[in-house]
Amino acid sequence: MSETTATPPCTVGALFVHPVKSCAGVALPQSLLVETGLDLDRAWMVVDEHGEMLTQRELPRLALVQPALRTSEVVLRAPGMLALHLLQDTVEGATRVRVWDDVVKAYDMGPLAAQWFSDFLGTKLRLVRFDPDETRLSEPRWAGDVQAENAFSDGYPLLVANGASLADLNARLAARGNAPVTVQRFRPNLVLDGLPAYDEDHLHEIDIATGEGTVTLRLVKPCVRCSIPNVDPASAETGSEPGATLAGYRADPRMKGGITFGMNAVVVQGFGHTLRVGQPVRLRYAFA
Repeated sequence: MSETTATPPCTVGALFVHPVKSCAGVALPQSLLVETGLDLDRAWMVVDEHGEMLTQRELPRLALVQPALRTSEVVLRAPGMLALHLLQDTVEGATRVRVWDDVVKAYDMGPLAAQWFSDFLGTKLRLVRFDPDETRLSEPRWAGDVQAENAFSDGYPLLVANGASLADLNARLAARGNAPVTVQRFRPNLVLDGLPAYDEDHLHEIDIATGEGTVTLRLVKPCVRCSIPNVDPASAETGSEPGATLAGYRADPRMKGGITFGMNAVVVQGFGHTLRVGQPVRLRYAFA
């Protein structure tokens, strides 16, 4: 592996958590790193009456549900709805739900939360919280020797994006007569600044200097993109961009031609450390 500090220096440019899977994210100045990624990321999920996962793929208006983090609760707001307050330390009955191919233990959040989501989205829904006693691991094929735990994320504890890659995409969108998009369309947890465009494709590990010590993240799998980036997070309207533009240059042979943007990451070390915007990042590339 080769190592570089990048010029200008690479830093943590932004941090996001998405408390409810497929609802809007929350930009944070700092976040605690726990076994499943950033604290409270994808801790809750919307399911149908049979406990099957639902996302913006089926319900684009989930994008309009805006969480806010308080000391002891998560407050959800949506157009035309009174705020829903979720106590972070309160759940109701135990249940089992499906997230992709995994059937996992969870806790139902009760009838009020169920009615709130059902009323807003016009179909019968439940809200569940991941059971912290459950162990849901990333695929060993990609995670290797790291036992990477997940809550309701698609399959990896963290998603890393690159601000320069987004800038390049927006330049390409402008050349095609399209409006720019924000990084929220790609729902990352960590955005790097100071890294050349698409260099994230070639990173092996990144070390982030925190007050408690070094956090090491290993970038293990390119993130194949579905239709969700084509959902406007401000309006929930769906279109063909940025997917159509990405399809013109981001087919990844590592993913059998899948269109990729960003990298899934696992945690090598640093649980219990606090990540902050502006922290320096040291890069190790996967090529010699």
